[in-house]
Amino acid sequence: MARTSTSDARKKDTREKIELGGLIVKAGLRYEKRALLLGALIELKRRLGDDAGERQRLMMIGAEAFGDET
Repeated sequence: MARTSTSDARKKDTREKIELGGLIVKAGLRYEKRALLLGALIELKRRLGDDAGERQRLMMIGAEAFGDET
């Protein structure tokens, strides 16, 4: 039973990482250096803080980008 649980957790983790990688591609950042991407994400986390307005603004941009999928 523990083996199945571990296997399911690994599959879920792998799927999540693939989806997150897809976001990088969707944003047009596929060919950027990994250090730049990580730095940008860390800086975004710092800048967002508790700013609900900025979170909402970025959510709207993301939702619009997902709406453009064909």
